Amino acid sequence: MESSSASAATPLEGGGGGGGNTLSEIYQNAKKLQLRTRDALERLERLEYSSGGNLESQTPELSASIKRDLTQIQSLCVDMDRLCRSLPSKSHRDLWKRKVEQVTEEAESLKQSLDKYFLRNQKRTMEAKERAELLGRANGESHILRIFDEEAQARQSVRSSARMLEEASLTGEAILSAMSGSRERLKNAQRKALDVLNTVGLSNSVLRLIERQHRVDNWIKYAGMILTLAIVFIIWRWTR
Repeated sequence: MESSSASAATPLEGGGGGGGNTLSEIYQNAKKLQLRTRDALERLERLEYSSGGNLESQTPELSASIKRDLTQIQSLCVDMDRLCRSLPSKSHRDLWKRKVEQVTEEAESLKQSLDKYFLRNQKRTMEAKERAELLGRANGESHILRIFDEEAQARQSVRSSARMLEEASLTGEAILSAMSGSRERLKNAQRKALDVLNTVGLSNSVLRLIERQHRVDNWIKYAGMILTLAIVFIIWRWTR
């Protein structure tokens, strides 16, 4: 038993196979390696998300250790499968076959998780490289873009100045046109005023003539009345 216990620790510490170990001991060593690998993989994923993807100085040794443990588990599965086939009892063979398949499936699942981690890490590395290249090109092109921007601003300033001059010219023309129209209106108003004054002067002359004619008519009327009274008085005196 002392020899079996000493040899059972060999695969866990770093051996490749289960030489000299019993099937049960190899199985126990494989399960221990699986637990250690699962814990290490969970720690690796926590570091991945907590570090924001900056894993260069934190996880290379951890991921390499996980990869070594998975390789060792797969080697132990091969040893267990070989020993399982040599069991005399069919029921024992079937039982151990299911156990070996379970360990193999769990090891494969852990390996897939590790492969996904490597793919994510590779993708982050490529994206970081592309960002660096884009940043380098952007720094190289920024000067040219700045020159184009300055030229565009200068052209825009020239267009704005030309537009302002055109607007000022149009405004001046509108003012001159308005002044010309005002002058014409003033002339028309002056002409109408003169016409009104002339009309008023003519009306005054007519009124004076009418008044003079009215006075003459009154004088004629009064003279006729006096003359009539005189004639009546003379006739009256003559008939007496």
